[in-house]
Amino acid sequence: MPPPADIVKVAIEWPGANAQLIEMDQKRPLSSIIREVCDGWSLSGSEQFALRYADGPQLYITEQSRGDIKNGTILRLAISPARAARQLLERIQSHGIDARLEALKELAKLSADPTFATEFINMEGIGTLARLVESGTHFGEMLAFTLTAFLELMDHGIVSWDLISLSFIKQIAGYVNQPMVDVSILQRSLAILESMVLNSHSLYHRVAQEITVGQLIGHLSNQEIQTYAIALINALFLKAPEDRRQEMASTLAQKHLRSIILNHVIRGNRPIKAEMAHQLYVLQVLTFNLLEERMMTKMDPNDQAQRDIIFELRRIAFDGENDPTGTEKRKAMYTKDYKMLGFTNHVNPAMDFTQTPPGMLALDNMLYLAKVHQDTYIRIVLENSSREDKHECPFGRCAIELTRMLCEILQVGELPNEGCNDYHPMFFTHDRAWEEFFCVCIQLLNKTWKEMRATAEDFNKVMQVVREQITRALAMKPSSIDQLKNKLRGLNYSEILRLRQSERMSQDDFQSPPIIELRERIQPEILELIKQQRLNRLCEGSCFRKLGNRRRQEKFWFCRLSLNHKVLHYGDLDESPQGEVPFELLSDKIPVSDIKSVVTGKDCPHMKEKSALKQNKEVLELAFSVLYDPDETLNFVAPNKYEYCIWTDGLCALLGREMGSDLTRSDLDTLISMEMKLRLLDLENITIPEAPPPVPKEPSSYNFTYNYS
Repeated sequence: MPPPADIVKVAIEWPGANAQLIEMDQKRPLSSIIREVCDGWSLSGSEQFALRYADGPQLYITEQSRGDIKNGTILRLAISPARAARQLLERIQSHGIDARLEALKELAKLSADPTFATEFINMEGIGTLARLVESGTHFGEMLAFTLTAFLELMDHGIVSWDLISLSFIKQIAGYVNQPMVDVSILQRSLAILESMVLNSHSLYHRVAQEITVGQLIGHLSNQEIQTYAIALINALFLKAPEDRRQEMASTLAQKHLRSIILNHVIRGNRPIKAEMAHQLYVLQVLTFNLLEERMMTKMDPNDQAQRDIIFELRRIAFDGENDPTGTEKRKAMYTKDYKMLGFTNHVNPAMDFTQTPPGMLALDNMLYLAKVHQDTYIRIVLENSSREDKHECPFGRCAIELTRMLCEILQVGELPNEGCNDYHPMFFTHDRAWEEFFCVCIQLLNKTWKEMRATAEDFNKVMQVVREQITRALAMKPSSIDQLKNKLRGLNYSEILRLRQSERMSQDDFQSPPIIELRERIQPEILELIKQQRLNRLCEGSCFRKLGNRRRQEKFWFCRLSLNHKVLHYGDLDESPQGEVPFELLSDKIPVSDIKSVVTGKDCPHMKEKSALKQNKEVLELAFSVLYDPDETLNFVAPNKYEYCIWTDGLCALLGREMGSDLTRSDLDTLISMEMKLRLLDLENITIPEAPPPVPKEPSSYNFTYNYS
């Protein structure tokens, strides 16, 4: 007979004594259980003790968190959080340097525990740490542990960052500005300043006065602190008033931030970790967001300076020095030229730029092409003006629509997504990356128009093909603008048609009744094959990022399925693993028999929780949760769509339910088509003997891997 659900069997340790094996009744008050444990070792004053986990982060157990205790957990009897906080507060103010160092080291570790943090903060512990920093008497390890403890305590959100004093900010900024500072101190100082900027509007202004972008850029040559420095630059960029962002962007350009990141980070001798990739993505988004103002600015048809830009486009294309003298003749020529330039409004092309997006940004792009790539611009315009009317590619209309499309693809004007690492190296290879990107894409559009032999009626079809060409090329992560051109050359219209046909093959081919019957026979075999692949991937395991912290840190946890498919093992990691994580390092586990269901998206408990930051759509699409007895959850946010599909499908297969992700449908269609082609090919090659009849072939089997992006 199984034990009651409210009883968990645990081991409790105490230094110098044999462990106690007890059955913990979760209905009993925790204080009563602690008193019983203390009596077992003849310890008085049970109210001065508490229980902590013996493994992992070694968090204190409270009435609120005790439900997480599982059968077989090893606990440790320890002094209570209040007593530990009081003792450490006294020791960090002692005169003995060695004693103070040990106390700060222990404090740095305990501060991550929310229960301890609450007690320490209630005893004015943060003020004590701040005064130690402001005194300027701590150096080396002692200062590093002090800053670590301070940062961990503030990260709980119990105390407002607005309470931080100006002298503390100056002291922290001083560590960043000094030329020779220990790396650990510099890392924590940069992280503290980043949290200040992100969590307090008033502190942003104070930090911006103390720290210059030039000083931060100087730290990018040090690989140990690159991520922290870029994170602070991003925070300052993100929180800067709109009128200051363009000024800050100019300063970053003057200090050659882009080329420094390209040479020391992207092309450095270390692989780019997830946190650095995220910071590069954030910087990319914030840089492109500088285009939002022009994107949302309508052209004023009465503004002569703006109209002069259109005149300049005409002049460069048609050599406007030979204009006729008469007003009517000039007006007629202008109308003809504007039609050849491909504007929708031939009389007043300024009206073409009154829709937002893309607004004036489209005109900026056209002028850049005309001035910087003049030969290309003239060739595109004159080439189309010499075609038959029905086949001409309207340059003006195409440039405006292309600008709108590029803004959508690169999400210009949208805030960065938490957890997204989708940066493009090529945008760090040129000071005018956006404009150069446009110039490549407008040439692609003109080329695709010719390949499709398109007419004006085909405009939207051409734009759809061009969007597909661009998004497929970007997914390949070209490392430079030239490499982007090469990728796009390989994605001509014929190749897009071939890819589309290949992807539609499973839907369009094999529609005759015998083939449909064959498909239905094959499908169970293929589904079982996919199921085994999913379960094998769960056995290998995956690393997941812990989200929700106010300051970003590389905090990870790993989950994998036991080889007998009976237990899910998981546990926290200090850093992202390079390979498979052994089961011994994963301290927590869930029996598969206890799993009740798997939910996704907005149905997940961690997506329903209220938080200061609204969950963005991308995180919502990658979220899933395992619900298991008794009323517990294990919450995931997958690193990408592929891992999301693998895990949700694998968990469904584990529970004997239908696998329904897009990845499974795609794999099913692809593998069924492959198998059917093989079988049909075999049929074509059969020479029918007189006797005996041929022996039926065994079904083919596959060993396949994925390259999913």
